[in-house]
This record gives sequence, structure tokens and C-alpha cells, in this order.
Amino acid sequence: MFDLQIYLAVMPLQLTPTREDLLVAKLAAVAILIHVLESAVPMILPGIKPGLANIIVITVLCVYGWRLAAWVSLLRVLVGSLLTATFLSPTFLLSLGGAMASLAVLWLGSRLPGRGLSALGYSVLAAMAHITGQFVLAWALFVPHPGIWRLYPLLMTLAVMLGIINGIISRKLVLQLQPHTDKPCITP
Repeated sequence: MFDLQIYLAVMPLQLTPTREDLLVAKLAAVAILIHVLESAVPMILPGIKPGLANIIVITVLCVYGWRLAAWVSLLRVLVGSLLTATFLSPTFLLSLGGAMASLAVLWLGSRLPGRGLSALGYSVLAAMAHITGQFVLAWALFVPHPGIWRLYPLLMTLAVMLGIINGIISRKLVLQLQPHTDKPCITP
């Protein structure tokens, strides 16, 4: 029979984080902090948030690549939901669905030929995918009524506007982090 205590006493588990692990942890911590602070602010319209934590995700995508951006995004959703007590709630599921949809289109967008998109382009693309992912999930899981789609054009318009604002902020961050490049966004 396998005894975990004996195994751990004989074979001590030693985890050594890499520089990349520490970088992801720091960037995710910033995104989580923004997520938690944003959740404390009253919303003008129910369910509409500016998505300021996504500025960090887009910046990470542009500076470090899609893989690190995916880690930051998913850690933000998971840990942010634990800290705001929404884990496994409809809010969590919609947030995770939106994040997964946006990561999927960011992955596709980061593989476009040529110079790719700018931080602004990625931000708008992610915002549009996020709201679409949330709508599909809300319709499939919570409100299976075609009337829900009447809100889609309004919320998509808001998502595009917020994506533009967040993209402008993200672009400024990218230029500060990469001052010696002429490219607005590099996605290795």
C-alpha cells in the first residue's frame, strides 16, 4: 500500500519556480488586484464592467506572447472568483466562458501573417469575443430564450468602445515596456 507521508519523508518535494513562473505570478497578481477592485465598483448597467484587468492580459500578449497571456487571464478568472466569492457561480462561468472565447481569438489573431495586430486591435478583438462567449453561455445555460439576443447589439457596442479604451491604455503600457521598438505589439 502506498503511504504518502512516508514517500514525502523519503523523497522531499522541492519546487523551484522559474523566472517565467515568477513573472506570471507578478502579472497575474496585478490583473487579480484590478479584477477585485473593479468588482467592488457599482455597475452602471447590470453585468457591464470596463474589463480593466484585460489591459494587463493584452499587454502581456504583446510583450511576452500568448502562452503567458493565457496563464495570466485564467489565473485572474480563477483567483479573482475565489477572492470575490463567485467561484462556480453563474458569474464565474460567464467570466470563464468570456475569457476562453477571448483567448481563442487572441491565439488566432497572434498567428496572423505579417506584423499581426496592435494592442488596440487585440483588445477590440478580445472584447468582442468575450461578450459573444458570455452571450452564448448565458443563452445555453441560463436564459434559453431568443429575446436575450436583443441585448447583444447594445452590449457588443459597449464592448467595442471599452475594448478601444483598454487597447489605447495597453498600447501605452507596451510602448513603455518596449521603448526601443517600432512595432506596436510583438507576439512571440
